[in-house]
Amino acid sequence: VQLQASGGGLVQAGGSLRLSCAASGFTFSNYAVGWFRQAPGKEREFVATFKWTYTGTYYADSVKGRFTISRDNARNTAYLQMTSLKPEDTAVYYCAAARYVSDYYYLAGEYNYWGQGTLVTVSS
Repeated sequence: VQLQASGGGLVQAGGSLRLSCAASGFTFSNYAVGWFRQAPGKEREFVATFKWTYTGTYYADSVKGRFTISRDNARNTAYLQMTSLKPEDTAVYYCAAARYVSDYYYLAGEYNYWGQGTLVTVSS
């Protein structure tokens, strides 16, 4: 099982980035997929999740209205479209997957598989 996150980089405040998470080694369409982030010196925090294959997207309050999670099951890939980026969005972003996540989808422990992370830096 592998998750490969990509698409991070340096962007100015107000800009946009799209992160990708390529999955392999499991039936991606049957899994919930989420994004978390970890800023320097801080705990890993929930960003967004696709709780089930076709329904149930959830977002952290801090990104609601600015970030959009999506998935392309045919390509075994999930995406995180980030707009109106702020310096406080600077972090390493991780994608994660699980066969099933409960109503505690915002907890990292709900997810079994993790990608290696991609760094997003937002300059002011």
